[in-house]
Amino acid sequence: MNMQKMIGFDVYGTLVDPVDMGQHLQQLIGDKAQEFGQLWHDKKVEYAFRRGLMQQYEDFGVCTQQALQYCLSVFNVTLSNSEQQDLLAKFSQLKAFDDVIPGLALLRNQGHTLAAFSNGPEVAVRTLMQNSGVLPQLHDVISVDDLKTFKPNPAVYDYLMTRTQSDLNHCWMVSSNPWDVIGAKAAGLNTAWIQRDSKKIFDPWGIEPDITVSNLIELSEQLDCL
Repeated sequence: MNMQKMIGFDVYGTLVDPVDMGQHLQQLIGDKAQEFGQLWHDKKVEYAFRRGLMQQYEDFGVCTQQALQYCLSVFNVTLSNSEQQDLLAKFSQLKAFDDVIPGLALLRNQGHTLAAFSNGPEVAVRTLMQNSGVLPQLHDVISVDDLKTFKPNPAVYDYLMTRTQSDLNHCWMVSSNPWDVIGAKAAGLNTAWIQRDSKKIFDPWGIEPDITVSNLIELSEQLDCL
């Protein structure tokens, strides 16, 4: 029988699909929507990294809004304040990947404790999880906002264990973001990389995930054998 584990799941790109923003961007940006969306995603993550290193914390919502301002300038696009707020609000309505709810249900039935663990503020993440139908499968929603810093600071992965009363032997971090997996692994956690895009390359840092799968159903199968 497999040993019960505490599993923290990254949210954006792991549980919900940020590309789902494309339809909203298309209406406002036009044929540059995909390029705009990718830059927006990259910039908000970069802003979080920079703020964490600078110890000049603002929550992830601020990073997202400032990254939007940057992209509007780069693409020379003008949106009214109302249009910007409507666009930002769409982040609470992202769809879960098709494998997420059945995969989490399998993991929960195996006896594992499941938590969303995100750079986003808890209220925003909880709303997103509710709207996407994922929340009923989770035992908790945990945010780095409690520590006023961001992944991959080692302190946030320690906090995941503290909040869930778990230890290094039983705590897992699951993410589609290689930098998140590397950060968790460097902090001593067990890790699984969700390689949702077969063309995506894992960063060659000499730190490898314990498990690599393409979706959460495969993850449940792999963990059931451990």
